[in-house]
Amino acid sequence: NNRMTLSELKSLTEAPPNLSLLLQAMWHDQQGNWEGSHNIAQAINTRDGSWVHAYLHRKEGDQSNAQYWYRQAGKNIPSTTLEKEWEEIVKALLEK
Repeated sequence: NNRMTLSELKSLTEAPPNLSLLLQAMWHDQQGNWEGSHNIAQAINTRDGSWVHAYLHRKEGDQSNAQYWYRQAGKNIPSTTLEKEWEEIVKALLEK
């Protein structure tokens, strides 16, 4: 099993090309590149893509947009911190 761990992803200085697009999006977000992350997420029309998209709008402070994307993802708006949600999303994506 050569799966990457959460801490390995956090420590990367650049996103490897074999990383899934949604993990790349989360990596970009962690690097402070919200725009780059959003550009990837908004093009992925899956529940996971909607989850990442929702998280990004929640982070941006756009609650109504975030709410829409959480619904598309089949999720409720979390009451946890953004950091906790980031980790939850990344863990879920790493398991795929």
